[in-house]
Amino acid sequence: MNAILEVRNLVKHYPGVTAVDGISLSIKSGICFGLLGPNGAGKTTAIEIIDGIIAPTSGEILYKGKPRETGFYEEIGIQFQSTALMSLLTVRETLETFRNLYRKTMSMEELIEMCRLEDILERDHEKISGGQKQRLLIAVALANDPELVFLDEPTTGLDPQSRRHLWSIVENIKAHGKTLVLTTHYMEEAEILCDEIAIIDNGKIITKGSPGDLLHEHFAGLSIICLPKENFNEPPENFFARDSGHPLVRNVTDRQKNYEIQTDRTEECLRILLESGMDLSRMIVRSQNLDDLFLKLTGRNLRE
Repeated sequence: MNAILEVRNLVKHYPGVTAVDGISLSIKSGICFGLLGPNGAGKTTAIEIIDGIIAPTSGEILYKGKPRETGFYEEIGIQFQSTALMSLLTVRETLETFRNLYRKTMSMEELIEMCRLEDILERDHEKISGGQKQRLLIAVALANDPELVFLDEPTTGLDPQSRRHLWSIVENIKAHGKTLVLTTHYMEEAEILCDEIAIIDNGKIITKGSPGDLLHEHFAGLSIICLPKENFNEPPENFFARDSGHPLVRNVTDRQKNYEIQTDRTEECLRILLESGMDLSRMIVRSQNLDDLFLKLTGRNLRE
């Protein structure tokens, strides 16, 4: 599958700070590509450079194997973190206004259905909820029926239900054959939506690949979250080493009220905990996720 977008050694300097530090990406056509990282990591700056909103200090951006030309801007759609829409317009009027800006457009019926706007079409766009507003902004980004769609943290600030509604819309857009570039600091969102990801921190990409491949490469086994921490009269590393004669755990994270134990040998760890009289009904056993990966690669939690 050919790359629809290539970014080579992208750099952006501001006085006293390097916001983007040598980023290189290759994004295949028809996938959802995630650019993940904490707030301030450089995600939005990178997207704004790729979109052509701001100029890079250095680097090269290729669209369909060529430098971006006028046609690039007619074939992309952008949903910004914050967009000011014209006042005193309904949702329907807003969509019609943006459709009138382009020669090629997606039909109103398809926009409405894809972004689930049926119930709010005649409402003032300034009087709809946050989740409804984000659905409208995605519809605006799709008004020109783009091949490549940029979504910059589309679910930030939304409640869990609204976030999941937006996830289904993103999956629907992808099902229509479009390529998506999604920035987010929600690792669960990336695991569900993205075919490939790049994790960015301090302006640099620290790893990239498919979520499944990255987790398989860096982790094996599961995590055991023990509640409460007071059940242990010594660190879990010592507890398991003493009872088994050899360490069973790879890593222990000391959280505020509990320990999170990462192990490749879950059954043995659970047996030792059960034999010690630990209340297993108060434990959580889960697989490692992208939050764990970020912690492993950077030494800090994603939202610190």
